[in-house]
Amino acid sequence: MRKEVLAFSRPSISEEEIQAVGEILRSGWITTGRKSAQFETDFSDYCDCPNSGVALTSATAGMHLLLSALGVGPGDEVITPSMTWVSTVNLIVLAGATPVFADIDRDTLMTSANHIAPVISAKTRLIVPVHFAGAAVDMDPIRELAASSSIAVAEDCAHAVGTEYRGRKVGSEGSTVFSFHSIKNMTTGEGGMFCSDDGELLQSIRRLKFHGIGVDAYDRNQQGRSPQAEVLEPGFKYNMTDISAVLGQGQLGRLEGFVEKRAVLAKHYLQRLAEVEEVLPLTVPDTTSRHAWHLFIVRLDTERAGMSRDIFMDELKKRNIGTGLHFRAVHEQQYYRKNHDIPSGSLTATEWNSSRICSLPLFPAMSESDVDDVVSAIKEVLGR
Repeated sequence: MRKEVLAFSRPSISEEEIQAVGEILRSGWITTGRKSAQFETDFSDYCDCPNSGVALTSATAGMHLLLSALGVGPGDEVITPSMTWVSTVNLIVLAGATPVFADIDRDTLMTSANHIAPVISAKTRLIVPVHFAGAAVDMDPIRELAASSSIAVAEDCAHAVGTEYRGRKVGSEGSTVFSFHSIKNMTTGEGGMFCSDDGELLQSIRRLKFHGIGVDAYDRNQQGRSPQAEVLEPGFKYNMTDISAVLGQGQLGRLEGFVEKRAVLAKHYLQRLAEVEEVLPLTVPDTTSRHAWHLFIVRLDTERAGMSRDIFMDELKKRNIGTGLHFRAVHEQQYYRKNHDIPSGSLTATEWNSSRICSLPLFPAMSESDVDDVVSAIKEVLGR
């Protein structure tokens, strides 16, 4: 057994990035400034997005601003998978709209046009597909389906920094929301980015993220906003600081190396777990031309293993192996069980995975011997 705990995830922060943050703290300008503006441009360039993105305090902020910009509210429906983090669904409910859950493919954990089409109604205002674990949703059929009914689409790209779909960077088209939380492939501590090829929507997001003022918190042509700047509409306070942005710039410069290392570790996991029939890795869709390996997710065949997923995770913890759960389906959370009636059998793949899913340790500082330790612990737990 390992003597030291192998965490489920750990950010990779360099001394150069720590120094860069220190320089911002000493500069006298620590909130939204030049570094935030440059980070927006650099990230958008990386994603091949035609417009400069909007740096935010979180991906959740980006989704909140999107719902506000689109005017989603009472009487509207928003389609998204239940196999996701609760933030998007919470925001839909808080806006007064109704979340409508589309089921997923059992082995990729991602929804599709075929799953979405049956739940579209005259009330549908927005579809939010979720890229999962570093793989990409098959977006082209979803965009075609949405366009045929004049429904907006926004991609949840929280897991997809560095992912490519059919040879194109995720974020290069449509409207996308990225996360820079501490466990993501690159981090700003907390943070997010809204990207879009819709310039008018971007301007609305940029305005709403800073009180509804007509220019940015840091205007690109002057230091600080103009004294004549006025509130054009009620807005929020979701602007990213330069402290976070300079960390993000450093992380962005190292992102390719992070993804390459994650891919090496994932390949080793797949080779070693082929020996363990009770553990089922996810399938990588053919349309994912580059997997960013944000997470290494498996499902426990609970019947064959003779134990629940929760016991499995607890036994790994006793052996100093950290794990994660991404995710317990939203409609199985207490609030949604009580307040949203889901027709029985409508989300069979979601529910099957929700009780079996488990994320194994994966981060760039790991070694292949760490992967071997995880697989050895799994075999021990399963009595091999």
